[in-house]
Amino acid sequence: MKITYLGHACFKIQGRDVQVVTDPFRGVGLPEPRAEADLVLCSHGHDDHSYVGQTAKPDARILVGFVGETEYAGVPVRGIKSFHDEAGGSKRGTNSIYVFKVDDMSLCHLGDLGHELPQDTMSAIGRVDVLFVPVGGFFTIGPREASRVVDQISPRVAIPMHFRTPRHSRMFDVLSTVDDFLSLRDRVRRTESSEVEFDPESLPEPTEIVVLQS
Repeated sequence: MKITYLGHACFKIQGRDVQVVTDPFRGVGLPEPRAEADLVLCSHGHDDHSYVGQTAKPDARILVGFVGETEYAGVPVRGIKSFHDEAGGSKRGTNSIYVFKVDDMSLCHLGDLGHELPQDTMSAIGRVDVLFVPVGGFFTIGPREASRVVDQISPRVAIPMHFRTPRHSRMFDVLSTVDDFLSLRDRVRRTESSEVEFDPESLPEPTEIVVLQS
């Protein structure tokens, strides 16, 4: 399985027979992502997380804020309700956490999660091989909360997302950088690429933080 970071909270996951894209965007200052996804998972309806644009095949399945269980193109998906803020959604609404399986690996994309995880949500998430976790704060959990969520879930790999970069538009200056999160962690691997490959037999343990370039 190959994972490509397309920027912000958007990833392309290429399996043997299927391509999945998470949280495609526009209006953040980065080039709009391009892909040919069979399945697009959008955590909520804001444009910086649900602008499908040039990321999907004509017959792709697109889920926005989905809660429940479904399967498409051989990919089982579980959408778990959470919130975009720490006030039960009263500030920014709801957010769907997605747990899905590609090439016998369990992936979890937290979207714009705005709070730490209660036990019932942890139970619904279950075992995770690869976790995509927001770390920038303000719109989502910040570095310290993100570090605690990583410890809660205890994935084999955690990939940070939704942090400030020099290429983001100025509205995202309120976000922390990825370094603010990394300063709280050990077992960090910085790549020089936007891509990384995993297979079930070579996943690290305990949790390794993998930083991809966008």
